[in-house]
Amino acid sequence: MKIHFLGTAAAEGWPGMFCRCEFCQKAKELGGKNIRTRSSAIIDNILKIDFPPDTYHHVLRDKIDLAAIEYLFITHTHSDHFLPTDIQNRSPVMAHGVDRPLHIYGHDLVIQGCKASINYRQELYELHHIQPFRCVQVDERTKVTPLIADHDKHETCLLYFIEKDDKAILYGHDTGWFPFETWEWLEGKSFDLAILDCTGGPLPGRRNHMNNEAVIEMNDIFRQKAMLREGGIVIATHFSHNGGMLHEELERFFSRYDILVAYDGMVYHV
Repeated sequence: MKIHFLGTAAAEGWPGMFCRCEFCQKAKELGGKNIRTRSSAIIDNILKIDFPPDTYHHVLRDKIDLAAIEYLFITHTHSDHFLPTDIQNRSPVMAHGVDRPLHIYGHDLVIQGCKASINYRQELYELHHIQPFRCVQVDERTKVTPLIADHDKHETCLLYFIEKDDKAILYGHDTGWFPFETWEWLEGKSFDLAILDCTGGPLPGRRNHMNNEAVIEMNDIFRQKAMLREGGIVIATHFSHNGGMLHEELERFFSRYDILVAYDGMVYHV
């Protein structure tokens, strides 16, 4: 599977739009991998996870054919992950040459948000209400299981276990430390790649989001329990300027644990 990281930042982006902190100033000066937009990824060019407000920028920067996306999975409705009004731009007369429906998968609030924002036409959109731990057969080769995240007590936020052919990815950010039910479901499972929330960086805390320490501990658990397959890897993503570690600092820190650090535009194959 090909994973294309479109954005790797927390809600405010990095540098923050209005922020004058030293870490945002350094990111502006250094540029490159230190510039982080709101988080999203595309798998095998057809399955997208989340639709943040930076999606149009991603399309221009990485020359993405967004009309080729067939499946869109939303983790939760926070505005840095879900901007349904932009999905409406897939409809006539804003878009031409769109020749297939976009299948949108999400929980109750996602479906409600889509219905409120999108001029719903079945030939252009198909909405799928999903529930935690119930596997979704996306196509003949791909299935996705939503798992529960510890992110917002007012919403059932999701992470995704994605399987295609003989490969598997655990896609989890805006998670916090996984709830018991998610650990229980993962017991006995194995995967080639885990993508993990590292919003806090070196700051303490692992509720709602995770930090460096939590990512390292989860990496250890995955390896001790043989959840990570031979050659498998953990990639940290979803960084906040409040953590204060720029890309090279994050790489130096995590390289000791064989953990990779995502950056905007990064492509990884499993």
